[in-house]
Amino acid sequence: MNNEIVSDITSLANLFDVYKLLLLLVAGVGLWSVNFLIRLLAERLMLRFTTQRFLILQFSTLLTFSIYIFGGVGLVISIIQPPKEFMIAAGGSIAVAMGIALKDVAASVVAGFLLLFEKPFQAGDKVSFGDVYGEIVSIGLRSVRLQTLDDNLVTIPNSRFITEVVASGNAGALDMMVVTDFHLALNADISEAINLIREVIITSRFVFLKKPVGFSVTEEIIGEQLAIRIRAKAYVFDTHHEKDLQTDIVLRTTRLFHEREIPRPAIRYKAINANA
Repeated sequence: MNNEIVSDITSLANLFDVYKLLLLLVAGVGLWSVNFLIRLLAERLMLRFTTQRFLILQFSTLLTFSIYIFGGVGLVISIIQPPKEFMIAAGGSIAVAMGIALKDVAASVVAGFLLLFEKPFQAGDKVSFGDVYGEIVSIGLRSVRLQTLDDNLVTIPNSRFITEVVASGNAGALDMMVVTDFHLALNADISEAINLIREVIITSRFVFLKKPVGFSVTEEIIGEQLAIRIRAKAYVFDTHHEKDLQTDIVLRTTRLFHEREIPRPAIRYKAINANA
């Protein structure tokens, strides 16, 4: 019995000798370097081929995802070369330990695979998640990274996307609808206002004219009084210019409203004066 124990300990020590561990560390750094170079190459390609930006980003994400999973497993098997019985026993023990200690991380990893194959959104999509809105820049093993319009990088665990509602604005397309609201006084000429907004939109350098420009008109309470809301719906040719299109529409339309003397809702200062 003692001889068997000594033999098992010796076999285990041979599996994890210093040389193999050092080689595994070097190979792991090499694996990380390959993925780093892939990301750099993808960024350069996206700058050069802007119309294919989403395709490049999605392909690079899938490639790095696969390299980490299959490359990591391949390195362990090829360098450590564990016997079959050891792999089965170790795999079962690791699975149980990770399931208990890293329940949330494991859930995010599984969710990452679901996101990769079900594709509720893709790298490059503009999405709304809770109170966060921005562009998906990467989908990783554990988390999704989203860049907001304020240039903040937000990291969200994959598992949250499985249980909560997420809305994609462009669903893999380069163009996307941009909604802009204008409020008018009740006595304003609505038809003239819509024609002016339409003129501004179709002459904007950021608009995607292969898709229609739409409008909706409703009444709303603005500043404790009734007003007309005109909602303009137009498509931007590239999601990166979403706010550029909206800014262009608002600035030029506001100037035209002022020139044509189209009345806007008056601001009431009753509450402010009362406090004063």
